[in-house]
Amino acid sequence: MAKIALFLIDGFEETEALTTVDILRRGEVEVTTVSLTGDKIVHGKHGVDVFADALFDQVREKPFDMLAIPGGTTDYTGHEGLLDWVRRYDKEGKKLAAICAAPAVFGKAGILKGRRAVCYPGMESWLTGAVIGQDMVETDGNITTSKGPATAVFFALRLLEILQGEKAAKDVEKAFLVPLIKS
Repeated sequence: MAKIALFLIDGFEETEALTTVDILRRGEVEVTTVSLTGDKIVHGKHGVDVFADALFDQVREKPFDMLAIPGGTTDYTGHEGLLDWVRRYDKEGKKLAAICAAPAVFGKAGILKGRRAVCYPGMESWLTGAVIGQDMVETDGNITTSKGPATAVFFALRLLEILQGEKAAKDVEKAFLVPLIKS
């Protein structure tokens, strides 16, 4: 079973975090929500508190198939442990994903040079070195980025496809009624 660490910090965007967790778990991905605050209770941007599965220091040495960061805030860029982990995963060619404001982490980590990436509109200056993409979800090599809350379903489905294959993503997409949105 594929394993993913999804990071939470106070001010995270609930739609992006919880939609991604939900879709990935439907697709049989083992998702560990990881608090970067030092407390397992993490406060969402819109007043939704989430009880994280683990604290950063409890999982920092565990292997994951992907690291994912929901948006809502650029505060993620101030967590040196996360930045180091992102740099290491990129160097090893491991999968990384971020949505909305969170691709700023990849910009600050210096891993976007010459790669297509997207973020919440108006925040492109955070994507240091990136080629700004046009799609709502962009995958360039081992890095997947997405624009924001309304793209969360498509972001999560792309991650599921990357981790579990096209069939798993199509099955969850159908159960989630995404074909109705596309028609």
